[in-house]
Amino acid sequence: MKKASKVTAPVRSSLRSGPRKNGSVSVSVQEKHDAKRKYDPEQTKSNIIEIATAEFAAMGLSGARVDAIAERTSTTKRMLYYYFGSKEGLYEAVIEEAYKEIRALEQALRLETMEPREGLRRLVEFTFDFHDTQRDFVQLIAGENISGGKHAEHLKAFKARNSSAMKTIRNLIERGVAAKVFREDIDPFDLHLMISSLCFFRVSNRHAFAMAFGRDPAGPRSRARHRAMIVDAVLRFVAR
Repeated sequence: MKKASKVTAPVRSSLRSGPRKNGSVSVSVQEKHDAKRKYDPEQTKSNIIEIATAEFAAMGLSGARVDAIAERTSTTKRMLYYYFGSKEGLYEAVIEEAYKEIRALEQALRLETMEPREGLRRLVEFTFDFHDTQRDFVQLIAGENISGGKHAEHLKAFKARNSSAMKTIRNLIERGVAAKVFREDIDPFDLHLMISSLCFFRVSNRHAFAMAFGRDPAGPRSRARHRAMIVDAVLRFVAR
C-alpha cells in the first residue's frame, strides 16, 4: 500500500517568546501550529491504517493485535478505538482504503483518452503491477473472501466505489466495438473477472505453486513473461 508520510515540525528556538517562568518558556504561536500539524487527526488515522494494513494482511482479523498496531504507530489502543470504534471497525476501514486506492489509481490512468486496445492493454498492465507490488492488498482480499465478505458488506460506499471499475471496462468495450476491433458479446463483469483472476491468482497462490512445482509464479524471473502473457490473453479474448 502507499506509504503515509510522517509529518514533523521542528521547534525553532528563534520563535520562542515570553519570559521564563518556573524554568519553562511560554509557547509561541508557531509552536502551537507545529504541534497541531504533528498531531493532525487525519494524518494520525492515515498512519494507523497503513500499519494496520500490514498487520491484518499478515495475521488476519482474528490474529491481528490492536496492541501491536498501537505500538507501531506510537499511539494507544484508546486512540485507535476513538477513531475506529473497534478492531472490526479498523479492519473495515483498512478494506475500504485498499479499494479506494486501486479505484483512484485506475481513474488516474485516463483510459478514456486512449485508443480502445491501448486502453485495455494499459488497464491490464496496471492491474498486474498493482497486484504484483501491493501484496498486502492481495492477502487482505483473500482473507476477506475466506470470511465470506461479511465485513465489506458493511461498507456503505463499497458498491458505489467499485462501480467505477465496471464503467471503465464498459466504456472500453463500447468504444472497441464501435471501432470494430472488439467482439460485440463481451460482458464487462466477465472481462473484469478475467483480468483480476489472472493477476490475483499468481500472487495469492504463489507459495502453493512454488512448493508443488518448484517455481514461484510471482518471482522476478517470471514477472515480465507473465505480464506479457496476461496482456496477450486478454487482448486475444476481446479481439473481433
